[in-house]
Amino acid sequence: MKRRIFLNNMIKSIAVIYGSDSSEWEVSVRSGEFTASQIDGGKYDVYEIFARFGRWSLAAYRRRGEERVAIPEDERPMVDKSDFSVVLGGEKVKFDYAYIMQHGTPGENGLMQGYLEMIGVPHSGCDAFVAAITFDKFSCKSYLKDVDFVKCADDIFVRKGEVAEGLAQKAVERLGLPMFVKPTDGGSSFGVTKVKKVEDFDAAVEAAFAEGKTVMAEGAIVGRELTCAVYFNGQENVALPVIEIITENEFFDYEAKYNGHSREVCPAQIPDALRDEIQAVSKKIYSHLGCAGLVRVDYIAAEDGLYFLEVNTIPGMTSASLVPQMVRAAGLSMTDFLTTIIENS
Repeated sequence: MKRRIFLNNMIKSIAVIYGSDSSEWEVSVRSGEFTASQIDGGKYDVYEIFARFGRWSLAAYRRRGEERVAIPEDERPMVDKSDFSVVLGGEKVKFDYAYIMQHGTPGENGLMQGYLEMIGVPHSGCDAFVAAITFDKFSCKSYLKDVDFVKCADDIFVRKGEVAEGLAQKAVERLGLPMFVKPTDGGSSFGVTKVKKVEDFDAAVEAAFAEGKTVMAEGAIVGRELTCAVYFNGQENVALPVIEIITENEFFDYEAKYNGHSREVCPAQIPDALRDEIQAVSKKIYSHLGCAGLVRVDYIAAEDGLYFLEVNTIPGMTSASLVPQMVRAAGLSMTDFLTTIIENS
């Protein structure tokens, strides 16, 4: 895979893009604002771009050595998409680099990456193709089902308008109960239901279709939920400390993720052999899928082995999110860590 490596003096202005067209847009704003606040203000001018439903505007900026300036919503200059620039105080600012912090579409499914790649602006994270395949949970699992280093739970794919009669019974016979029904292209657990009774299946499918056009039913795996992030440091792929997620709810849903209904143990209190396996497998998945920048991989450690759940190519980056916890546990500063991502993704 081709790496995009830039020297410090080549990147001067960074646009952190947040907000999205999905239900995750508010979480994206929080992630983007935190990320922007942690980028090295001594090296880069940082511009915060709020982008939602095609309207891209400059929400705030922080020039080197200066304080952050927030712009009132009705005064925000619009981004010129022809060259990814903005006019600020009568001066045209053309962004040298984009740090994508949009959870969901268009920042996590390859659309934003494709735009930036077409106009020649380097960006954080995976390229457009890899972002597209990893964002779709069913497609991503298809790339990993035949590998020998991680297991995948059995699943059933359903497209909107093609729900066959008797699907609920077929799903139960194949996957058992409980099972999870989820949109294939969603995040933050929007539209995800843990189905315990066959009569609840149809409602779960409808809830998932409210978030996307394609849905998957997946057998529930009993075990410990664990996650690990991987990034490229300019020389090699590096795995961060593993976190165990202990939720108060039925699963790691939106409430558990963002409203304090879970406990994250970092680093995870697990056997060294399991820790080493998760870090090694995470690096293999990163390479196998052709990832770049920073990604997070989620698992269930069951009695019969390690099961892959999903890849997050734009993982949450609020101050309390999983990746910042991993970075701190690794003894790194967020500012230095983000500089590494910017210069090597």
